[in-house]
Amino acid sequence: MSFRPPSSISATPSPRDLAGLELDILAEKAGTLGQAGRLMEQKLAALRAAEPDQEGRDALRREAADAVQAYFIQREACGIRRHQDAIAEYRIPSEVLARLGAR
Repeated sequence: MSFRPPSSISATPSPRDLAGLELDILAEKAGTLGQAGRLMEQKLAALRAAEPDQEGRDALRREAADAVQAYFIQREACGIRRHQDAIAEYRIPSEVLARLGAR
């Protein structure tokens, strides 16, 4: 004797269910990208406000680089592979990019 689940509990989700799930995933990705962008902007602003010889500038540079890296990773998760536009838009300094291994 075999067991067959009711048709309301299908093993494969309907296309309508998948479309809703895909929309939820896209919304989460977009929200996370926005959060990462805001954090990156804050860290870059703090770095720009610091004097070149200010004590603690290296820590600010490190925090900015971490925030930029997180932003780039989230962009890639959203399918955005080119970062040159973001680098120009946010005026990411070369000292931060160098910490990411960029040239």
